[in-house]
Amino acid sequence: MFSFVLGVFLICTYAAKEATKKTKKAKLYVPQIDCDVKAGKIINPEFIAKCPPGCQDVKYRVYGTDIYASFSSVCNAAIHSGIIDNTGGKILVQKVAGHSGYRGSFSNGVRSLSLPRWRESFLVSGTMVEHQSCLPSPAAPCCPGSNGQRGNQPFHFKDLLSHCSLTPLSFNFSSKEELNLKPVEPISQGNPNCKVDLSFLMDGSWSIGKRRFQLQKQFLGNVAQALGTGSAGPLMGIVQYGDDPSTEFNLKTYDNSKDLRNAIEKISQKGGLSNVGKALSFVNKNFFSDANGNRGGAPNVVVVMVDGWPTDRVEEASRLARESGINIFFVTIEAAAESEKQNVIEPNFVDKAVCRTNGFYSINVPSWFSLHKVVQPLVKRVCDTDRLVCSKTCLNSADIGFVIDGSSSVGTSNFRTVLQFVANISKEFEISDTDTRIGAVQYTYEQRLEFSFDKYSTKQDVLSAIKRISYWSGGTSTGAAISYASEQLFSKSKPNKRKIMILITDGRSYDDVRVPATAAHRNGVIAYSVGVAWAAQDELEAIATDPDKEHSFFVDEFDNLYRFVNQLIQNICTEFNSQPRN
Repeated sequence: MFSFVLGVFLICTYAAKEATKKTKKAKLYVPQIDCDVKAGKIINPEFIAKCPPGCQDVKYRVYGTDIYASFSSVCNAAIHSGIIDNTGGKILVQKVAGHSGYRGSFSNGVRSLSLPRWRESFLVSGTMVEHQSCLPSPAAPCCPGSNGQRGNQPFHFKDLLSHCSLTPLSFNFSSKEELNLKPVEPISQGNPNCKVDLSFLMDGSWSIGKRRFQLQKQFLGNVAQALGTGSAGPLMGIVQYGDDPSTEFNLKTYDNSKDLRNAIEKISQKGGLSNVGKALSFVNKNFFSDANGNRGGAPNVVVVMVDGWPTDRVEEASRLARESGINIFFVTIEAAAESEKQNVIEPNFVDKAVCRTNGFYSINVPSWFSLHKVVQPLVKRVCDTDRLVCSKTCLNSADIGFVIDGSSSVGTSNFRTVLQFVANISKEFEISDTDTRIGAVQYTYEQRLEFSFDKYSTKQDVLSAIKRISYWSGGTSTGAAISYASEQLFSKSKPNKRKIMILITDGRSYDDVRVPATAAHRNGVIAYSVGVAWAAQDELEAIATDPDKEHSFFVDEFDNLYRFVNQLIQNICTEFNSQPRN
């Protein structure tokens, strides 16, 4: 039998050599593009290109994650997405429709930037070249049957030529000298439609018992299987909590569902209380780090499994986690009955903890024995990245204070134009008590706090408050206004929020602006200055954070302020993405 198979292989090889003498393969020409080429500059809706080495550079800007704005560098976007590395390579680019909310991230050594919207997008993927192999087929007359015997048809050399390809193939033989026809199982890269970094908080308390702890492990294993984990899709880690939390494995420990399920099965129960609040604090501070496999571009998701109710408070720890961009889900099993509710330390703990209280982030399961029924509903929710609204971006992670010149030179009509400019900027941000917050100060010789950061927690309330600001009129003491805003607004900013000051003025200040501006910068305030008409350029640059060219703007007329709305927001997002991710 072996001699027959070997003979077939030698004939295949000979046929391939003879055919290649007569026929040359057509080569597909793939044009090389430069690192700075943007997708929008190429008119084709779909094209293959070759990127040169050395495109991983901050000067080749990228906007978005997975789906990119068309004025991004094509090759640097391919590096960011992991299709190629800095040595270059061939890529496939597909144009798609414009997009809202391009999310910035740090991935594969490239920091992409956020962008509120753009008119055109593109996707980038690897190119695939199809190869035929000279694998013997049971259906082919020249090849062995599936049982290892010759087929019933007589062997002809011309049949061999028609069934064997021209691509050389190397065979490996087993110790029994049999031809191994078993196909190589491809390694899954994960579900690309569910690219999330996911941590499960596993209840290891004594109240759960050994039987229900085993049911919990089965549930987590089924979730791992349903997610389709992999490097291009969801990654999953587990933290078990009792009295204290500890990491069972992090995001980069396992990159396929099979290994995950095996690891979950080996987890032993910790015991202790159900200290969920302590576990959430632990995850917020320790789990989602680069060292643990956090990818930056993927939303951070925590799913809390809890038997009954927690034995500590969760509200404060959950708030801090949400403000760090973590999307919190709760799966409560066998929740407190009416007669048990007096034992619950923190009533309505689920609503106080989850990302949003609209029901999307919480699942209540009446019994541990029906937990398996919520595998698919939970997977569907955590993979719905468009609804993971607690993910931290440049649009939902700042305290923005507007410092508005209300001096006599502005005038009533122009003041309304300034307020419209303030409103147009504000409405682009995601506003709530845990997302971006807005405050405003108006100044002349004196200063007035129009509203503080904690005054309004919805976008509509903020826009209405801006509209109600009344024109003051008076002199122009910009330096004093900066000091006032630092004391009355930014001193009350949350510690994990970026402090952004946007100052709008139409003239030279009667007092010094340099000393108060420098003090604000030292206290972590990122200052943008917007000058109109008679505003002094040297003062605008002194007020602005360095580099001042990216933080100061000037227009000759109030009616032209609208031109800088998108540019200012884009610069804010660029600033955000240039900082280390929390």
